[in-house]
Amino acid sequence: MAKTNPLQFLQQVRQETAKVTWPSRRETITSTIMVFVMVFLAAIFFFAVDQVLSFLVKQLFGFGG
Repeated sequence: MAKTNPLQFLQQVRQETAKVTWPSRRETITSTIMVFVMVFLAAIFFFAVDQVLSFLVKQLFGFGG
């Protein structure tokens, strides 16, 4: 395997970076908002499942009040 000197490596990195299609500011903001929405929905879902399972376990083992 041929070794690349640091200068060649940096040139190759710049060439590859130039090929990348970067998202627009609007796309980035929209994607970020969607991530937060999905995280919020997942948190609500897992909280609800945890509450239901907790209730069932308490009822099953008689720990509930």
